[in-house]
Amino acid sequence: MNRQEKEQEIVRLGDRFKKAKAIIFAGYRGLKVAEITELRHKLRKSASAMKVVKNRLVKRVLEKEGLKDLEKYFHEPTAVATSESDPAAVAKVLVEFAKDHGALKLKGGYLDGKIMDVKNIDALAKLPSREVLLSRAMASMLAPATNLACVLNALPQKLARVINAIKEKKTQ
Repeated sequence: MNRQEKEQEIVRLGDRFKKAKAIIFAGYRGLKVAEITELRHKLRKSASAMKVVKNRLVKRVLEKEGLKDLEKYFHEPTAVATSESDPAAVAKVLVEFAKDHGALKLKGGYLDGKIMDVKNIDALAKLPSREVLLSRAMASMLAPATNLACVLNALPQKLARVINAIKEKKTQ
């Protein structure tokens, strides 16, 4: 890689870090090429991506972006997984893959201006998907209207039952 290519890569990584809602760092030493390809495929399905990066270039990007505290994760070969849409999706894929493939070691990450450790990544992976959270929120908002409709519908039904019971009693 010549100097110009390195500068272009630094710009690309900087753009990727700016756009990402979640960034997770993982050690991949010991994974086979087929396993890395499988992981990348799973990440693509969840609208995420992974890139193996040169530590020196990433450290320059981190310094440029004011994220020098993240340099501690780049002391051995590291892959950077990012998601521009759903932060939990990238964490879920990586945590599940790490369970099945012991060679993938989650190191840490970055989410909403905060550094995440492995425990935070596990907690993020356990969150329901964005769609599930949105549907739960909608159900909560619709619950009062649904309950009111049921109550208003029950009043005429009860009245009809009372009238029917009086009619039955008088015909006997």
